[in-house]
Amino acid sequence: MGTRTEGPGFASTSLPRHLVRGVVGFGSLTGCFVLLPLVGPISLLLLPIGALALRGCPMCWTVGLVQTLSRGRLQRSCKSGQCKAEPGDRAATAVAAARPGRAS
Repeated sequence: MGTRTEGPGFASTSLPRHLVRGVVGFGSLTGCFVLLPLVGPISLLLLPIGALALRGCPMCWTVGLVQTLSRGRLQRSCKSGQCKAEPGDRAATAVAAARPGRAS
């Protein structure tokens, strides 16, 4: 069983779109339980809206947020067991700058 490195995963097409999904999802889930004493079981209708907006679970949304933020920034090329960062890789540049004693 291998790991899947290609494909969309949980990421959204843009960061604002992903954040809007989070606001709708977490807002619906919170509203569902906050409104329960006021309007009764009818507030449970917000539960599926929150679940759909978060694509099933809050952790899935969080993983999608990390994927959306890192998309295009974590590019590596590996040859003969040696992995090097591509020129546009800001994360590797920051790591290399934090370790002045090691050559990149």
